[in-house]
Amino acid sequence: MNRKQFLILVLALVVLGGVGLALFWQDIAAYRSTGAKIGARLLPNLKLADVAYIQLRDARHVATLARKDNRWVVQERGDYPANFQEISDAVIKLIELKVVQSEEIGASLLPRVALAPPPEKPSADVKDEQAKQTGTRVEMKDAAGKTLATLTVGKVVLKKDPGNPLPNAVNGVPAGRYVQVAGAQSVAVVSDPLEKLAADPAKWLDKTFFKADRVKTLGAGDNAAGWKITRDEEWGQWKFAAGGGNLDASAAVSAANQLSSWTFEDVATTQPEAGDKPVTVTAETFDRVTYTFRITPRKAGGYFLNGNVEGEPPQTRTPEKDEKPADKERRDKEYAETLKRLQERLARERALSKWTYVMDAKTIAPLLRQRGELVAVPPAAKK
Repeated sequence: MNRKQFLILVLALVVLGGVGLALFWQDIAAYRSTGAKIGARLLPNLKLADVAYIQLRDARHVATLARKDNRWVVQERGDYPANFQEISDAVIKLIELKVVQSEEIGASLLPRVALAPPPEKPSADVKDEQAKQTGTRVEMKDAAGKTLATLTVGKVVLKKDPGNPLPNAVNGVPAGRYVQVAGAQSVAVVSDPLEKLAADPAKWLDKTFFKADRVKTLGAGDNAAGWKITRDEEWGQWKFAAGGGNLDASAAVSAANQLSSWTFEDVATTQPEAGDKPVTVTAETFDRVTYTFRITPRKAGGYFLNGNVEGEPPQTRTPEKDEKPADKERRDKEYAETLKRLQERLARERALSKWTYVMDAKTIAPLLRQRGELVAVPPAAKK
């Protein structure tokens, strides 16, 4: 190799090295501007304590979650209490998100990974195909209204898992998600499917509901098909309050137990119409508390429900016969603790009375039986 060839080779290496260094710093700058560096947190500056407002918007829904008077509410549902645990878990997941893949995707290709921007005004009339291509935009602000982070969440990434026996795992199990931070040129795949990050307001409601337990009497309706059942002791046998036929014990237990374990589907945004005829269900408890529910058929399916709570539990318990002083002190203390928990629960339930609820038909069914359906069928008639 002569001197001229050697100089040409050195010059070529310098040029290539310069190009490589320029590309390297270009990549570093891109990573810094988009937060899409592999293994890095997607939202490194987001802090849980700073978040006071979250809005989620997709093609069909919008859910606005706001911290108000030291509690979280869902604005689209008349400031109904939100599920704080769900909100906290969602924000923590967003804080901990790590980038596992980053790629440049043009705006025209974003619908392929369900990252098309959602409309300013979502509509239930949006076609399924458009809804599948549209992302869920998540915007978080602090108490002063300053935007903390904005991103769009798109298609779920599936991972093949041949060892998973579940039928819905045939095409893979959720393992990640396409996301794009506002202002970023690249699209990232993150390490969590974020399946609970939905824009449907019903998904964020606190589902703590009326809990009428220790029921003494239970009745529904006020016509010939109406009924009322009762029992003398908490664990006693149910019977018709006015006599007239043997009560089907399983039907009675099903109706009474429903009041202590049910929940609602959504908080209604409309009210029952004036012409609709509600069924009134009344439950009186051994704690001297009365629950009254008005159940109205809903044209879209299911039922509307309004609830009301009245009465106060006894402030002191009735001592048992020949009760020893030591037992009395212990039982009085236990009763005081139980009374405190009950009063706190009743306070929460009375606050629920201001809203109307959407109930599933199956949930309401045990309470809407007619009297004849509660009568026990003789064994001979079953054959």
